[in-house]
Amino acid sequence: MTSQTLDLSQVIPPQTLVHLAREWLAEDTPNFDFAGVCVGSQEVRATLLCKSPGSVLAGCPFFSAVFMELGCIVEWIYTEGQTLGMESVTQTAVVRGPARCVLLGERPALNCLARSSGIATRCRQLLDTAKTACWEGQLSGTRKTTPGFRLVEKYSMLVGGVSMHRHDLSGMVMLKDNHVWASGSIAQAVRDARSVCGFSSKIEVECGNYEEAREAAIAGADIVMLDNFTPQALHMAALSLKQQFPSVLIEASGGVTPLSLSQFFSPHVDIISLGCITQGCPTVDFSLKVQGKLPSN
Repeated sequence: MTSQTLDLSQVIPPQTLVHLAREWLAEDTPNFDFAGVCVGSQEVRATLLCKSPGSVLAGCPFFSAVFMELGCIVEWIYTEGQTLGMESVTQTAVVRGPARCVLLGERPALNCLARSSGIATRCRQLLDTAKTACWEGQLSGTRKTTPGFRLVEKYSMLVGGVSMHRHDLSGMVMLKDNHVWASGSIAQAVRDARSVCGFSSKIEVECGNYEEAREAAIAGADIVMLDNFTPQALHMAALSLKQQFPSVLIEASGGVTPLSLSQFFSPHVDIISLGCITQGCPTVDFSLKVQGKLPSN
């Protein structure tokens, strides 16, 4: 299933949306809203405009939560995960409520929507590259996320159609080079990790060469990450590992970009993770324009 057949907003608990909305609003208006006195509480209608043609819409639950907290109503013209129009400006939603409240929520809501849609758009573009090449593995994000904003960014990956990888340190055991160095060996690190995580968590080991990857597979790692391998070295290592350990998942990571992604596709690579999904990812250009007052009761 894809984000177009699932209502992904259901994965976010309502109390989480309320908490985030209040946190963003408190950060933006810690004391006084001086400009609020200029507009008052007259009911207005504002149109959400997208000025980045062909973008994927993501972050609607967060955008709506901000305005709901302020007593405003959001009516969406497009739905989460849809590709917006190719016109220079696409009307995406309508916000109704007291003028000062609409303007109070404008920037926090737009910041979230722009970042979220940017990530979903990049994910969809990467996914299209994989589909064009008929590669059947999974693309994945990483933990290289913005502090305090990981939930939004991970959610945006789902909307864009790629895997989140692990959400945080408790989602899966990832033994990186520093873990191995501190433990003494890959085998020891895997044994120690398994003794505490049990059968319910997968163990992944970051490996810098083929010998380390083979040691990790022998030690019982569920996933072997081939980190910073050149495409040629990756394909050779993945083939050899799959021949010896067919049940071990092979992940490629490190230095993969939208331009170089296709070089890493292989029938023996199950996962490709990309930090560029969140790092240096362009945002989508949204604006909110008040278009008039609503008739007063």
